[in-house]
Amino acid sequence: MEKNWIKIFTSSNFYQSEIVKQVLTRHHIDTVLLNKQDSSHRAFGNIEVYIHQEDFSKAIEIMILNQINL
Repeated sequence: MEKNWIKIFTSSNFYQSEIVKQVLTRHHIDTVLLNKQDSSHRAFGNIEVYIHQEDFSKAIEIMILNQINL
């Protein structure tokens, strides 16, 4: 992954991570999902949401306003 990307959200639930991604994307924040779940046992591992470091403050504010649990 390129430099200056930071993790802003982690969940074992793919749908929660996808919702976070969609909310941030709707507010023009570039996001990347990194799926670290085991391919044969979904109970192991997480899905992580990454954003550019310079968007961190804006992303946190958006997540709070949308009542996304940090």
